Amino acid sequence: MINTNIYNYINILDKAADAATMREEILTNNLANDDTPNYKRKDVSFERYLEQALIGGNPLQERVAEINTHLSDFGGWMYTDTSTLSYRLDGNNVDVDTENAMLAHNQIRYNTLVEQIGQEFGRYKTVLS
Repeated sequence: MINTNIYNYINILDKAADAATMREEILTNNLANDDTPNYKRKDVSFERYLEQALIGGNPLQERVAEINTHLSDFGGWMYTDTSTLSYRLDGNNVDVDTENAMLAHNQIRYNTLVEQIGQEFGRYKTVLS
């Protein structure tokens, strides 16, 4: 009998990949607004919420199943980062080097998530073969 919760891990990995995609869009937008006066950089918060949702005394499988019960509410949240801080006199707080480093880090994270999703499907394929 196939468990109906078979895709719980994949669903969470998919949400994490969606958050990474959102982060890439926001980081490239930050870079595009590098010369815009008073622009404040934005970012996405996802990992902290996932970590908090996975903390607990229950087995991991139960915690993952709990997240999946309200998965539509679980995603990346955009926020304005250090809105009162600016690196320059024009009020802009985008640092191009930092944004590029974060963009590279995010791309590695996204590639890892996609690889993990592929490995999960590979395990299912092996079981069903």
